[in-house]
Amino acid sequence: MNDRRGIEVIVNGRRVCESVEPRLLLSDFLRQTLGLTGTHVGCEHGVCGACTILFDGHAARSCLMFAVQAHGHAIQTVEGLSESGAIRDLQDAFTKHHALQCGFCTPGMLVVAYDLLNSTSTLSPSEISEGMSAVLCRCTGYWNILKAVEDVATSSNRGIPGDSRPAETGAPSS
Repeated sequence: MNDRRGIEVIVNGRRVCESVEPRLLLSDFLRQTLGLTGTHVGCEHGVCGACTILFDGHAARSCLMFAVQAHGHAIQTVEGLSESGAIRDLQDAFTKHHALQCGFCTPGMLVVAYDLLNSTSTLSPSEISEGMSAVLCRCTGYWNILKAVEDVATSSNRGIPGDSRPAETGAPSS
């Protein structure tokens, strides 16, 4: 018996219609079905944050969701944020502050930082540290990552084009 479910989801601004097994993780759907390998899979328990995406404009762990749960919702991956230029200042700051060590955590760090920067107009260093603790870095590169995010947070022109949380996602209804 073929137990597949049809889903319709907006991924990086593009409508995607696929048939998936109900048990397929959203992280695996993004990586294997759509080829969006910037969403990394680390612990598969929602602890490390490497799989973080924006789900309806808010940071979420894609390894803790099934692809069928995304039906009717909007997702942005690190690729979508990069292609749109939304994280250009963060990418530049990560390079400037040498916050890239092995790079495995970097996509999750960028998505979390983007969400954090869009959550409030002013962030203290302790708020940045707390917010960025949502993603683990096994290379212990936190200092440089925090400095990069703080650099963008304190710049007079953040370069982040507004809050990405869509008022109307254009996503299909359930």
